[in-house]
Amino acid sequence: MAYWLIKSDPETYSIDDFQKEGKTDWDGVRNYQARNNLAKMVVGDRALFYHSNIGKSIMGIAEITKESFADLTSNDPRWLAVEVKFISKFAKPVSLETIKNTPKLKEIALIRQSRLSVMPLTEEEYNEILELGK
Repeated sequence: MAYWLIKSDPETYSIDDFQKEGKTDWDGVRNYQARNNLAKMVVGDRALFYHSNIGKSIMGIAEITKESFADLTSNDPRWLAVEVKFISKFAKPVSLETIKNTPKLKEIALIRQSRLSVMPLTEEEYNEILELGK
């Protein structure tokens, strides 16, 4: 199993929207590195859902339920999407400030590549964030 972080602006698509829908296509990604990360996702991988811009916090957990396919929001077949399922919402959102101040997360891609919308996490980073979100 691999671990990922996926970002969304909460005013566009929030964790509450995701929870209500239960499942969604993670589409609209228009960065080549993020697209390549989508292509690496497999069914059963876990992803942390991050609110960017407003809130700047990890809000909950998703699971990949369908591997990459052509993004239907684009006419260009090079852009990809995956299907994700809502798993849970954190009791306590994990803020970017908390992440930056947590020694075990000092190398997390969220800090090193802050603008990337889909990024890998190590198992250790994933587990540390789960602990912080309890």
